[in-house]
Parts: sequence; structure tokens; C-alpha cells
Amino acid sequence: MKIATWNVNSLRVRLEQVIEWLKRVQPDVLGLQETKMTDENFPASAFEEIGYTAVFSGQPTYNGVALISRQPPQDITMKLEGFSDPQKRVLGATYNNIRVFNLYVPNGQSVDSDKYEYKLEWLNALDSQLQAESQTHELVLAMGDFNIAPEDPDVHDPAIWEGKVLCSPKERAALNKIQSAGYKDTFRLFDQPEKSFSWWDYRAAAFRRNMGMRIDLILATKKLS
Repeated sequence: MKIATWNVNSLRVRLEQVIEWLKRVQPDVLGLQETKMTDENFPASAFEEIGYTAVFSGQPTYNGVALISRQPPQDITMKLEGFSDPQKRVLGATYNNIRVFNLYVPNGQSVDSDKYEYKLEWLNALDSQLQAESQTHELVLAMGDFNIAPEDPDVHDPAIWEGKVLCSPKERAALNKIQSAGYKDTFRLFDQPEKSFSWWDYRAAAFRRNMGMRIDLILATKKLS
């Protein structure tokens, strides 16, 4: 199966690009984050017209996740068990015995903010969820915008970002805890070019200058990876 992830930062704005990409690449499953639209406004018919099924969990203006797939999803979940959260950040489903979680991890804002503490609590709940899933499914994949750069090589300038949100020790420790439980960072299973990033600040021409970070990840259980 070909599985991909994409933070679209508003599906309303980028629907045309997503449809074109699906036609060209033809993945089996695509996880979208930051769809930024309510469920009643989700353009499911646009995906159906090109042979895809969509399941989605959204809210106005912020957050929102969707799974676009060739096969209908099974065993859908839209939350982390035991974690009460009105924000739409989680969407899990099963495809061909592969348990897929599409995630939009909280940003955290800054290490001295309440949003940072919320992020750490959210990551702890995610760890519990993924550990439980791996007990009942051999093939589990967690993908999406994790809002964490795993290591310094995933940051264009580690010195500038040292200790800051997206790169702080507590965030990285939370991610490492998930990986230590058996989830592999699939990007690192292969040789990769230096300075391979997935996010660039829209300010200061960061994309053109490749001043980015790798914060979008696909983690997989050992048997799947």
C-alpha cells in the first residue's frame, strides 16, 4: 500500500492541488491535517468523483483531519481514548489490516504556555493509545503533523531553536517514548539527503532558503516498517 500525509493548511484553499496530486500519485491512503472546515462543508463528492472515499472530522477555522482512501475505512475512531478534547486532531481507521492514525499534534505555542502543557498531555494520551493499538494490531501506522522535530538534523539551525517549542527536550522525550514502544520513524529507514524538511515558515522566504524543519512524520510498528 502507498500511504501519505499532508498538512494542507486549509483544504478549501488547496482542494485543487490535492485532487491533482491524488490523480498523479494515486496513493491508497492520504491523511490530511488542518482541513479547517466543518464536516457539512467537507468536499467529499470531489474525492468520490476520482474514485476515493473520504472520512473526516472537522471544525471551523482551526484543526481538522481527514483520511482519503481507495477502500472504505473500517473501525473508525475520532479521539484518543480517555482524553477529553473538543479539538479535532485525531482520525483512525483500518485498511487491509493496517491500523492507520492520522494526527494533528498540538503546536504548543511556547514552552512557558498552557498550550505547551496541553501538548505534553496530548502526547502522553497518544502514547497510551498507540501502545494499546499495538497490542491488538501488528500493523499500526501513526502519521501526520507531529509539530516536533525529532533530532537536530531535522532542523535548519539547531542552535536558534534549542529549547524552543517544536524542539524542546520534553517534546522530544514524549516522541521518543512512543518510538521506544516499537514505532519506527520510517523516514530514517532509508538514506536521506541532508536538510530534508517538511515545514517552512512562510515569513522571510524560508522555503526558498530551505530554512525548515522535519515535523511531519510517519511512524510504523516494527512488522509494518
